Amino acid sequence: MQTNNVKKLSKNKSNDKSSLDVHKLVDTFRCGGHLLSRLDPLSLNESRNWDVLPIELTHYETSDQLIDPREFVNISGNNSCKVKDLLSLLKETYSGNISIEFMHLNDANERQWIANKWEHIVGNDTIFSLDDKKRLAMDLLKSELFDQFLTKKFSSVKRYGGEGAETMITFFEHIFHESCHHGVTDIVIGMPHRGRLNLLTNSLNYPPVMLFQKMLGKSEFNLQELNGITGDVLSHLFTSIDRRIDDNNKVHIILLPNPSHLEAISPVVCGKARGKAMTKQVGPYGQTGDILPILGIQVHGDAAFSGQGIIMETLAMANVPHYSVDGSIHLIVNNQIGYTTPGQLNHGRSSVYCSDALKIIDSPCIHVNGGDPESVVKAAQFALEYRHKFRKDIAIDLVCYRQWGHNELDDPTFTNPIMYSKIHSLDMTIPQKYSNQVLTKEEQKAIVDEYTGFLNKNFQEIDSYKVKNTNFNGVWNGITMASDKTITRWDTSVLPEILYYICGKSIETPKEFNLHQNLNKVLNDRINRIKEGVKIDWATAEALAFGSLLYQGFNVRLSGQDVGRGTFSQRHVMLVDQKSGDTYIPLNHLNDNQKGFIEVCNSILSEEAVLAYEWGHSIDNPNNLVVWEAQFGDFFNGAQIIFDTFISSGEAKWGLSTALTLLLPHGMDGAGPEHSSARIERFLQMSDSKESSVDSDHINWSIVNPTTPAQYFHVLRRQLIRNYRKPLIVITPKILLRHPSCVSTINEFIDSTFFRPVLSDPIVTNQSDIKTVVFCSGKHYYTLSKEREDRNAKHIALVRLEELCPFPANEVLAQLLAYKSAKDFIWSQEEHQNMGAWSYVRPRFDDILNCKLRYVGRPSLCAPAVGIGELHKKEITDIIDNIFKK
Repeated sequence: MQTNNVKKLSKNKSNDKSSLDVHKLVDTFRCGGHLLSRLDPLSLNESRNWDVLPIELTHYETSDQLIDPREFVNISGNNSCKVKDLLSLLKETYSGNISIEFMHLNDANERQWIANKWEHIVGNDTIFSLDDKKRLAMDLLKSELFDQFLTKKFSSVKRYGGEGAETMITFFEHIFHESCHHGVTDIVIGMPHRGRLNLLTNSLNYPPVMLFQKMLGKSEFNLQELNGITGDVLSHLFTSIDRRIDDNNKVHIILLPNPSHLEAISPVVCGKARGKAMTKQVGPYGQTGDILPILGIQVHGDAAFSGQGIIMETLAMANVPHYSVDGSIHLIVNNQIGYTTPGQLNHGRSSVYCSDALKIIDSPCIHVNGGDPESVVKAAQFALEYRHKFRKDIAIDLVCYRQWGHNELDDPTFTNPIMYSKIHSLDMTIPQKYSNQVLTKEEQKAIVDEYTGFLNKNFQEIDSYKVKNTNFNGVWNGITMASDKTITRWDTSVLPEILYYICGKSIETPKEFNLHQNLNKVLNDRINRIKEGVKIDWATAEALAFGSLLYQGFNVRLSGQDVGRGTFSQRHVMLVDQKSGDTYIPLNHLNDNQKGFIEVCNSILSEEAVLAYEWGHSIDNPNNLVVWEAQFGDFFNGAQIIFDTFISSGEAKWGLSTALTLLLPHGMDGAGPEHSSARIERFLQMSDSKESSVDSDHINWSIVNPTTPAQYFHVLRRQLIRNYRKPLIVITPKILLRHPSCVSTINEFIDSTFFRPVLSDPIVTNQSDIKTVVFCSGKHYYTLSKEREDRNAKHIALVRLEELCPFPANEVLAQLLAYKSAKDFIWSQEEHQNMGAWSYVRPRFDDILNCKLRYVGRPSLCAPAVGIGELHKKEITDIIDNIFKK
């Protein structure tokens, strides 16, 4: 029931109210009590105008009528109380220092459960033992002492302390202690910078000495053991530990590294949680269907939660098959200010609460005063129980403040004088106030002395402490960093009998399965091509690559929009029964003892959140090939932040390896400015390939533009066959998917074959006849090849760069040396001159190979492609005429 559906009761009615009126009173507080709760620890908005409620409270406030409260609420254990006393209980339960929004939920049974559980936890005066209170006070004191210590020792360093929001630690400590009693074995946390260092040291056993070293400019890694590590800023540090709860329980806790695009970590949390579920074969990958024992905790800022689109995208995945993690707990650290923008209505957001986006997935939100540690514990307990019961997201809006500005070196009084006048006038901090209530002065002094001594001891070890690298522990044992000396070659071939078997299985369906009538020929063609050993197309090669990896025990996860079918209706790895609508994945039925499986995930219409999710999934286990396919190559634009902050630099910043593979359909086919180009130039610009020396395997990612199905097969398999992991950008075709010339023979898949970074010209028989060598990449080769055939231009050789990064300098040099009679060396591309690979290959040909290239391609343009058919055809004609002119 919504509050605006309840009419106000007339003041003229007598105090002899029926039970229906009491029900209405209870429903009113359940619906709208949160609007009058005391949430601000600064008390900047003190007024509580009860007249905003849709009923008149006066007659309830004076009513001595006796009722049995058990008929209405789950608050009191007594079987009799006065109506006015019930009103007081409702005010404290729903309009006190803690409140909850839940009556917007669609399920009546869920609403009733929430009301009963909430009133039990909050309304029944949950008793904290003295030991409980002392532990809370100690946690809060240590949080404050830690920030004060940093202020004294590192006064010029931005630390983003947790002062004013110390009860964050209260939340985390309760979650850590109680989660194991709800079947949780692992916790994955993503959080921004505020209070992060506090959590690391006080709750996650991060050695303070490592933190101090970082503050002095030292590395968080042992650089002697790792190549090419850049590290990251102080507020992005991370860890992974086993936290012992008691003699019988422990929980594994991961705090993920964070980029400065803070909310980008939220979908990564979900992806990592589900990736861990795949690794441990639990939850959706297990046999029982139990709730996922991996708990994701997403920490947000108030302004970011209401302002960042990636939050809405992540929420939209919460209950979607193949993306659900059975509910995350969101902690919104509500500073009531975003950077310097006040969070009040019409400044920082357009909604009443910063948490209102959560309503799009029908989830509740708890609002709690960050100055009340015990209420924060109640909020954490309720969130745990709700998530375990309903497998849904829930948020805690922790209303607090920032003791300092955006960071400790900022002066917030420029833009928020009233708020900071109030903050600066406080006579006690939150930890001090609560500690004075539950601890003696002697107890407080003992905590201060012991903890300060601990920090000082760590401070004295700054020069002697040796950092240990942990990035290849656990399931990553056996994986290493790539060589910085050479480019290695990996045999990715498969025995022919295994390929025949996999191909047959990839088209096999149950007898009762109603296959689409147009797919019979498509699928049967696959097995015929394998049997004949010729004309193996792109989709068949992909099925063979995936199937052979599964056959070897690896897992594959294919994610993106309609990837089961494929954007161009080419893949059909997931089949749909035309009568029942049920899906069937033949590759998951290779044999009865199959160990590796493919998960086909047709995603929501999102790029940024879904790609971040897949990156998170991919960093959990080196034996899972995680593949994300864009509908068209330029769809990656919507996920640029993820490429910039996670995929291209995650290994350098954080030492995290990944085999995440991106498929980006590309080709200038006359489709207009959008959906033509995958913007190859952007990925090349983000690579750390060298312009003046030969590359090695140790490069941030591989970028390939393969032109044959066999090449695509080998590069996919190479991702997991190698003893190191690198992200892979595959510039995939569109029209080549069915091009009669874009095919391979069975011999290109077997007998020690491998991915070749450069393909020489297959029709040149006498290299001394060649006068012009054209270097190109991708689909453009087929345009030039056909034109050469039509014109009988036997003096021209076409050399394909299949891998652009790392730059295959040695293979290109071999081609240059082979054509000693050539005088004209061309780089030709279908992309415009300021795009494509031209600006990347030119300096490498100049400086490494000492070869001056002539550019032949489209001129520079502001858009990726023209949108006028005549202009498109003229551009192609100009390129061809320039190369093949007499």
